[in-house]
Amino acid sequence: MLQRMLDPVREFLNIPLLDLGRTPITLGILLHLVILVLLLFLGSGILRNWVVDRLLTRTHMEAGARQATGTILRYSVIAVGFIVILQTAGIDLTAVNVLAGAVGIGVGFGLQNIVNNFISGLIILFERPIKVGDRIEVGDVEGDVVNIGGRSTTVVTNDNITIIVPNAKFVTENVVNWSHNDRKVRFRVPVCVAHGSEVQQVERLLLEAAAECPDVLVDPPPAVRLMAFGDSGLEFELRVWSTTLIHRRGMLVSAVNVAIYRKFGEYGIEIPSPRRDLRILNGGSKVTQDGGDG
Repeated sequence: MLQRMLDPVREFLNIPLLDLGRTPITLGILLHLVILVLLLFLGSGILRNWVVDRLLTRTHMEAGARQATGTILRYSVIAVGFIVILQTAGIDLTAVNVLAGAVGIGVGFGLQNIVNNFISGLIILFERPIKVGDRIEVGDVEGDVVNIGGRSTTVVTNDNITIIVPNAKFVTENVVNWSHNDRKVRFRVPVCVAHGSEVQQVERLLLEAAAECPDVLVDPPPAVRLMAFGDSGLEFELRVWSTTLIHRRGMLVSAVNVAIYRKFGEYGIEIPSPRRDLRILNGGSKVTQDGGDG
């Protein structure tokens, strides 16, 4: 009875749809391929997560290296698994080569960007110019790398906005990686004081202000440079190092500036501002810009 019920289903699944070389592709083979390919992608994803989150966490590999290893492993499993699935389905691989050539022509015309991004993703994973956890700038995008995929990289900004960046941008454009070697970065804080200020006192107060900020490193120590004699005043630059706020540069500069402002207020150091003078010449008036302190 059951055999009689299954015969129409078997006949329906054996309906040929097309011929691939010497192999007829039936509805049953097509369903077989679709199910196995879905299981392949699902299983490779589970394997990747297990390797990255369980197996490699027992080693001393950093997060970016674990992510790269897991992604490369998944691509390898998918490539080998896809060939095995085709063989188990009885498909002649020589015919698949012809189909791949035809698909290659289509790729050359219509899928250049997708292939470019995919190859760029492989380059990123092997060369590792960026990795998960890095603070990067590419174009007008700045944020932390949270995921590197086959086609794109996910970057989260300080505003908690997720930006999907095509991988090709990291290969063809200049990329600023704030944490490529280590997370120790130097920040430059410009400071201007009035002409006539005691230079040694200004240097001492700037260093004291930097020392009051907990996110400023003691080693390497902060440094002060007198950069120029500007129109408005003496132009200094306070150089400080930090590892904790490279993703919050504005917060670090703000904290240092607040400490500087407080120090200058305590010791009467004047912070100059541009001034406009109104000069009356021969009964008329003329407005001139004067950037001096007097």
